[in-house]
Amino acid sequence: MKTYSFNKEEKLKSRKMIETLFRKGKAFSIFPYRVIYMPAKLTSDKYPVQAGFSVSSRKFPHAVDRNRIKRLGRECYRLQKQELYDALQGKSSQLAVFFIYTDKKIADLPTLRDKFSVILERLKKSI
Repeated sequence: MKTYSFNKEEKLKSRKMIETLFRKGKAFSIFPYRVIYMPAKLTSDKYPVQAGFSVSSRKFPHAVDRNRIKRLGRECYRLQKQELYDALQGKSSQLAVFFIYTDKKIADLPTLRDKFSVILERLKKSI
């Protein structure tokens, strides 16, 4: 059954895990995102991926714009994450992922949706 939710347990919030991810994780860029990921033992066994989203306050000084970009990114991820979940559950592994928005303009939803499909395909191949 497909679930299109993005629950609290799916969000990457642990400071310790985020620091480890930035220190030891692998990264790639697909414009407008920089993706940092690493296999990890997560606190919840219910979800195979924990994801975090970030936008630079230097490029977007207004919090309204940063929140909009993060909201669009979470929405695109939420709608397309199921294929990644299926691939990870088949291999019984878990993943921590962080998405950093790098563009200087706010992208529209169809553009981000296309980019997220490419990002998630690349994550599936790298696992």
